[in-house]
Amino acid sequence: MKQEEKNTLEWRFSKMPEDYLNSVTLMEERVGAIRDGTAPELIWFLEHPALYTAGTSAKADDLLDAARFPVYVTGRGGEYTYHGPGQRVVYVMLDLKKRELDVRAYVRSLEEWIIRSLASLGVESGRREGRVGIWVDRGNGREDKIAALGVRVRRWVSFHGIAINLSPDLAHYTGIVPCGIAAHGVTSLEDFGVKTDMQELDAALTNSFDEVF
Repeated sequence: MKQEEKNTLEWRFSKMPEDYLNSVTLMEERVGAIRDGTAPELIWFLEHPALYTAGTSAKADDLLDAARFPVYVTGRGGEYTYHGPGQRVVYVMLDLKKRELDVRAYVRSLEEWIIRSLASLGVESGRREGRVGIWVDRGNGREDKIAALGVRVRRWVSFHGIAINLSPDLAHYTGIVPCGIAAHGVTSLEDFGVKTDMQELDAALTNSFDEVF
């Protein structure tokens, strides 16, 4: 691999659903290669089959239906979350030594990336104090989560990333307390009344990336 290729950010788009454990293995390998300078940073767009993951802060009581889908314990931050068809997952493998050595600032950048991308699709969203993820106002005091974040950083190389709900089966969330938050709901772009598709969502994310990172 030429040196200029090592320094180029790679964008990868998976056409078929990716096995979760295999994806984690590939991330682990890529993080090591980025750290060693033998591979470029990677932004990986994909979907997973229906499954639940338990982050490092997951509480056992928040898994309401353990038999519904496979459950994977993962090293990312956060609690229980759902992945499945119709949800855009983006694994973000960046060398933070090239940017800002501040994990909180990195998380804020991921949030800003989502917010700007959704804004380009006509969706006003934002952060909420004391609640992880990105939220939308449904009116009458109701707020629903439309995107989740879960990150891990090893020797200043990031992995795991974000998940935006395009059109997943929202009933699948009833098997967990998503991110440990029972007082609010979960929505999707489809549920929110936004007519779009995965290609348009990907374009929004791709176009707004350089604005933030």
